[in-house]
Amino acid sequence: MARGPALSVSGWPFFHIDAFAEAPFSGNPAAVVLLEEWLDDTLLQRIAAEINLPATTFCVPAGGEADFEVRWFAPQAEIGLCGHGTLAAGHALIGERQSIRFATRNAGVIAVAQADGLYSLALPALLAQPGALPKSVAALGGEPLETLWHDRGYALIRYANEAAIRALKPDFAALATLGDIQHSATAPGDTTDIVSRVFNRRGEDAVTGSAHALLTPYWAERLGRPAFSALQASARGGHLSCRLEGERAVLGGRCVTVAEGMLAV
Repeated sequence: MARGPALSVSGWPFFHIDAFAEAPFSGNPAAVVLLEEWLDDTLLQRIAAEINLPATTFCVPAGGEADFEVRWFAPQAEIGLCGHGTLAAGHALIGERQSIRFATRNAGVIAVAQADGLYSLALPALLAQPGALPKSVAALGGEPLETLWHDRGYALIRYANEAAIRALKPDFAALATLGDIQHSATAPGDTTDIVSRVFNRRGEDAVTGSAHALLTPYWAERLGRPAFSALQASARGGHLSCRLEGERAVLGGRCVTVAEGMLAV
């Protein structure tokens, strides 16, 4: 079969990575795009929409206390904090270093470390407070034991057990009317210490780092120890280790590179 002419591709290094994943096609997929300098916001959004993964992490080399500046975009809008996108960027860029530091716009400097193929990142721990969330409960369904709220738009709803979490069939039309709220439904796990599923107005997340910044201090207090294992029981599924260190939630997981190349625009 005759082949066409060879193409000379230039552009920006691009990685497709499954984060918090034990194997390909599990965990939460993210794109990582390495830029030389920041592009116009409109172009960043159009690239993220074209890639069409849950998150695209754009990275620009930085000086000072961070190695890179990062911003995260979903196909529809910029994301304020994205744990799995940061873990994916660490996997793509850390090389032989023990750790790499990312400067963010809303969460300060986030470090990703590696040891024995396991990556960890430290996010600001989010402390939820008890609060009635009748509309959220009605949209999620089931019979929760406790509801809590964080004013950044995070809801935590605790159920009795893993079976109750897996049985949830949210009314996403109702969730959409509540605005941009991240709902973390959680319970003690069967094979891990805790289990969760995470829902927002766009649907269900595969694996959510920012949700575990909320779940880590909550469960550390109730389990009576700072470290525990976690499963996010989405269709793809993802395993995390969680550890509370002062005011930081340290989340661990593995990453798998699915594809890499050059993004030619």
